[in-house]
Amino acid sequence: MKAYAHVVGWGKYVPRRVLTNADLSQMVDTSDEWIRTRTGIRERRLAEEGETTSRMAIQAARQALEVAGLKPAQIDLIVVATVTSDYPLPAAACLVQDALGATGAVAFDLSAGCSGFVYGLAVAAHLLSAGVYRTALVIGAETLSRFTDWADRNTCVLFGDGAGAAILQAGENEGGVLATALGADGSGWDLLHVPAGGSRTPASHRTVAAGLHFIQMKGREVFRFAVRIIPVATREVLEQAGLSLDDLDLLVTHQANQRIIEAAARSLNVPPEGVYSNLERYGNTSAASIPIALSEAAEEGHIKPGDLVVCVGFGAGLTWAAAAIRWTRPQPAPAPRWRRFLRRLYYILAVLRSWLRRLRRRLASLWTRDILGDGREEGE
Repeated sequence: MKAYAHVVGWGKYVPRRVLTNADLSQMVDTSDEWIRTRTGIRERRLAEEGETTSRMAIQAARQALEVAGLKPAQIDLIVVATVTSDYPLPAAACLVQDALGATGAVAFDLSAGCSGFVYGLAVAAHLLSAGVYRTALVIGAETLSRFTDWADRNTCVLFGDGAGAAILQAGENEGGVLATALGADGSGWDLLHVPAGGSRTPASHRTVAAGLHFIQMKGREVFRFAVRIIPVATREVLEQAGLSLDDLDLLVTHQANQRIIEAAARSLNVPPEGVYSNLERYGNTSAASIPIALSEAAEEGHIKPGDLVVCVGFGAGLTWAAAAIRWTRPQPAPAPRWRRFLRRLYYILAVLRSWLRRLRRRLASLWTRDILGDGREEGE
């Protein structure tokens, strides 16, 4: 019997620090009016010192688990979509797995730019439908502020930080992720990229001084690509699901630019109330934008059981991705206080478990070193 990947939990996290357009006007030659008319953004959230991609992902994941009513131990797969992981290695997903106490979960990162979350949904949904796993946690999380040139008004006005998460669970009832459509065009790799820090141009004093670790973007080309690809991907995924635009209840696109969102909606003949946008509050959070928007739309009652939701992402690569989702879960009532207490206790124990495991490995390393040292002495 075919299994369907249902969205059973959702959550988000955004930093407390707010950077408004007025604040930016004190940093670069810009104004609130200039930013709003060109992007639709009024403010964005920036990570505080000590806040990282994985820490924001953990908070979003905990909220999603709360909504789903699941324990971390029930998660089989964790996928974190990000281009701003805490480290080149290990994967942020492994840090999330450890902090949640999801000790039985497979964990890996996925890099597909702003399309990353929908790419992650596609991977997880196919693995669940194939019966490989039962429950998957998919997260989009970014700390773009650490890769933004705050002296470049063409890019610094766009980006923000945050994380969003969704939990998929296999079920026999029809619904959930009905179809996905993914694509890429590597010839556009230079339209949106960070030039240095990878194996092609490793970090050096020269690359740092030249600002090569900041996001560089050819805005007009990306704009034209986005306006074209959103309608194409939307129609493709609906066709794969055997549905049409008449069946669509809500379109949730990557939150990059309000003019892109509105142009795509006009091309699809989707009315304004059929498109969800929170861009003005958060700016472009890359892989985090769609799951943050999806979570807010569900929380605010814009998505109800039975609704057909299409999520469409586009971004660096160039990449694009769309997912058609039949929503099957209502927004649950807040958990009772005792259950929230037990969850906090579980996460505290997860931290303790992680510490004990590291201590055990350290002690085992010392013991192994002593044995190897004795062997060398005997050989001499």
